[in-house]
Amino acid sequence: MECVAQGFSEQEHHRRVLELSVAVGETLLANGGEIFRVQDTMERIARAFAVEGFHAYVLTNGLFASIDAGGCCQAGAVRAVGRSTTHLSRVAAVNALSREISAGEVDLEQAFVRLEEIRHMPYQRTGIRIAACGVGAGCFSYLFGGGFAEMLAGCLVGLCLEPLRILLERASAGKVISNLLSAAWVAVVSLLWVGLLQAAGAAVSTDKVIVGGIIPLVPGIALTTGIRDIAGADYLSGMIRAVDALLIGGSIALGVGVVLKLSVLLTGGQAL
Repeated sequence: MECVAQGFSEQEHHRRVLELSVAVGETLLANGGEIFRVQDTMERIARAFAVEGFHAYVLTNGLFASIDAGGCCQAGAVRAVGRSTTHLSRVAAVNALSREISAGEVDLEQAFVRLEEIRHMPYQRTGIRIAACGVGAGCFSYLFGGGFAEMLAGCLVGLCLEPLRILLERASAGKVISNLLSAAWVAVVSLLWVGLLQAAGAAVSTDKVIVGGIIPLVPGIALTTGIRDIAGADYLSGMIRAVDALLIGGSIALGVGVVLKLSVLLTGGQAL
């Protein structure tokens, strides 16, 4: 066995495999991985290292794992994942590592080193994130029926939105507060840009600009993975993700609605 070859006792080998499996599961869960993918990956890693009696139970915000032998629990672990983000590059890298482990191309200690590198993979550079948000918001303004003026305004709104999201992310603001403030900021900036463009003689539809600006905030991944979890009979995790998506959607609607209502009260005109 590998544990003997590396000088580990069987119990120590089990403990190390459990530690690796839990770390892999935690990494996937914290970066947007689906529940079924997390559990399946953990089980595959345990099998690849010849560990029998491995059991894992995964929820949206935590996971449980244990190794049984002779009817007794040899080792167990619990991890809570309080705040998750979306970093699909890390998810893809963990999936690639899992396949290499299953193929016998990576030993246990190498797997720990590779996993640590994956967990420190950086996000995209700030400039790229801001540019992508601007282009995305502008394109969505066009797709929702806007013209060139709406697309331009949407792009400008997106360029103003992403710096605030990065700031709130670094401040560890909660999802609800972060999306509420971001949506309110989208509405404020949209009204300002639309007012400037209209003053310059361009015909701009405010609603198309706001819709394009809030699309980057829409919890598409949470909603999609929630539906996928429910379809895979992970009802509890699916409902948690669905409620999370509904709360985010509600905070977005509230943020935009408050700003538009205030604009009507202050100007005495129509919001859109």
